[in-house]
Amino acid sequence: MAKLQYQGTGRRKSSVARVRLLPGTGKITINKKDIEDYFGMDIVKREVVRPFTVTGTEGNFDVIATVHGGGFTGQAGALRHGISRALCIIDKEANRPVLKAAGFLTRDPRMKERKKYGLKKARRASQFSKR
Repeated sequence: MAKLQYQGTGRRKSSVARVRLLPGTGKITINKKDIEDYFGMDIVKREVVRPFTVTGTEGNFDVIATVHGGGFTGQAGALRHGISRALCIIDKEANRPVLKAAGFLTRDPRMKERKKYGLKKARRASQFSKR
């Protein structure tokens, strides 16, 4: 018999997270590593777990996620987005309004600005010299 699992895709900046939620004890595995080994800072770990805290489902699901692109903060935001989307699939009537009010279902659209010609970076021009 196939295991029951819920999937969600989360994105933030250039990070993409593919998240699977399985009924379990609350173990979080990211890129085949435990969350303690993958993320060093406690603030980032708390950010990943916040959708469970808001909906009151902490310890009910195991998370298996694959994340690539961006830095650790962007990856944590992508994981939070993916977990929130998967929780909406589980129980739309109960979880969606709570997650929407917390702002976890909104994809963060901020991206790096492209480099413009004639400049060193997106907005950084060469230093002005009078002579």
